[in-house]
Amino acid sequence: MSFHLKLINLLKTDPRFVDDDGELIIAAVQDRAWKLDRDLVKLLLSDKEIKAKFFDEIEGHWIFNVNTFIDYISQKNFLDNSYTRFRNRIGLTIGGKFLRERGEVALVWPYKDTVLEGGQTKEEEKRKEIFFNEVLAQDEINRLLDPKVLTRFARYTAKGKEKVRDFRRDENGVIRENLIIKGNNLLALHTLKTQFRGKVKLIYIDPPYNIEGDSFGYNDSFNHSTWLTFMKNRLEVARELMKPDGVIFIHIGDQEMHYLKLVADDVFSRENFIATVPRKTRSGKSDVPYRLSQDFDWMLLYTKGASKTDELFQRTVGRKYYKTPDFPDDEWRLTDLTTQRTIWERPNSNFTLVNPKNGQEFPVNPNRCWGITKDSVDDYLRRKKIVFPGDYDFLDIERPAMRVFKSEEIGRKGDDYDKSYVSSDFLNQAMDELLKSMVNKKGTDEIVELFGRKAFSYPKNEILLQRIIEYTTKPGDIVLDFFLGSGTTAAVAHKMGRQYIGIEQMDYIETIPVERLKKVIAGEQGGASKAVNWQGGGDFIYCELMKYNEAFMERIQAAKTSEELLKIWQDMAEGSFLNWYVNPEMPEEAIKDFEALGKEPDGLEKQKRLLAELLDKNQLYVNLSEIDDAQFNVSEEDKALNKAFYGEAYNA
Repeated sequence: MSFHLKLINLLKTDPRFVDDDGELIIAAVQDRAWKLDRDLVKLLLSDKEIKAKFFDEIEGHWIFNVNTFIDYISQKNFLDNSYTRFRNRIGLTIGGKFLRERGEVALVWPYKDTVLEGGQTKEEEKRKEIFFNEVLAQDEINRLLDPKVLTRFARYTAKGKEKVRDFRRDENGVIRENLIIKGNNLLALHTLKTQFRGKVKLIYIDPPYNIEGDSFGYNDSFNHSTWLTFMKNRLEVARELMKPDGVIFIHIGDQEMHYLKLVADDVFSRENFIATVPRKTRSGKSDVPYRLSQDFDWMLLYTKGASKTDELFQRTVGRKYYKTPDFPDDEWRLTDLTTQRTIWERPNSNFTLVNPKNGQEFPVNPNRCWGITKDSVDDYLRRKKIVFPGDYDFLDIERPAMRVFKSEEIGRKGDDYDKSYVSSDFLNQAMDELLKSMVNKKGTDEIVELFGRKAFSYPKNEILLQRIIEYTTKPGDIVLDFFLGSGTTAAVAHKMGRQYIGIEQMDYIETIPVERLKKVIAGEQGGASKAVNWQGGGDFIYCELMKYNEAFMERIQAAKTSEELLKIWQDMAEGSFLNWYVNPEMPEEAIKDFEALGKEPDGLEKQKRLLAELLDKNQLYVNLSEIDDAQFNVSEEDKALNKAFYGEAYNA
């Protein structure tokens, strides 16, 4: 075995120096060497030949020659394999460091202050983002987050698919259109800022839970870091879109809930945290660790900045008022005549209440005494504030109750007389019948009913979204879901007369959520339709972020052979935006190395990752500022519609 290989193999025994693909991270080794890391020094001393090379003996002591060691591992051919040779051939080094070695990583939150480009979904038909672990630091972002050109506009109505000719706006100039947008949700959110900053009342999202089976398939350190940064990037721009009294529901599982809570606290501030709402997902599972089945997931609720006195979650409860001959001019309702206090806490309420009409006695409950005192009984009887069993044939009560007149409540509360506060377990209260079964299954049943098959995994049911929208918005308010998935949020918002915006990157956006909304317009009667008396109608606009480099990304991912990838590389060299440090030509030696790489274990995936690294992530989609560039071939129709959509921002 060569000295090179022996040293590489020795260094790879330390997991700190190995990346997800089992390759040596030179930058990490260099960093530890400069710090005279004790474990690294011990590792190098463990081999006689390596010790002799990098240590000087002085009076029986071995002194680490750190400069010699770093010079040696930094030589260009130290990692002389086809993977790194290829990266060098096409210029994938900066400052002598390979891209994967740039920037030392601490195992806390290494990407916290960066933007991670990528789009994720947890569905089986997902496309894994093969460039997901590529870090775009602030000085590399350039115009990544600039507004994008929109294309493929179509309006869907009860009559079918129509051309979009303009955008409806209200008296304040706000776009009043339901929008379904295909494209990377981070970039789509930034695109929406020009028109919807501070306009969204409710955001509901169901992001990837970052569990086994989701598409964040990396080691724990990078897994948590990439996922948290992925969420942070999107929550920050989501906050910009919210109204001051806006509310966001973030649906999440146990695995990341507490990590996400800390991130959300940072983005929205701890003072704007409202509640954690549980939702039952199943009735029990046997094959679980420690024999404890976790049958709930969670929703984190935040406001952007509403006052704690704002009534964000008040609702009309539909209180039952009675109109009777003895009170022809004032309706009334019943409320409890007892309190939660004991007779020892309220001795003045420790008495037997007697019905003056028939002498029937009602002893006090020692643990829940009367809500009035013995001295006030005569006054309450005089004002007919107490209703006894038998007073009205239509009442089925066994104990005296308090009569509350509507005029009294209106006098105290005005038009809000029939409002009550919503408990933090409102979902349990509102959907008791569903919580007795598997709520997730209810969502699946709705999809099967709509499409005749299980077209989507783990969809949320419509009643869940109906309750959330009902309790937090009014007709006309804007609802946003940027992990649209099967389209439940948009479907329910449509039925309830709310304006909605849905964003999804995956190709199924046209076959599942768009088709679902077409059925909603046609008047489908599943899900929440009967509860909200849905009869059909309305419309929505579909559009896409205009692709450029993203089209190459999709081709790379879809490729089945090395030959296909080589052709894609050729097309990229001629018609894509490559990173500034990449040689646009295709040296013969680089082609040979690329072909050799494809013959290695997992060679095809390595080739895909390498080609993905060549592309400039700032140019995944066409920037609005470049709409007139002939290279992008934007049609005159699209130019006109983008001008109509962006308004004054079009020429900004």
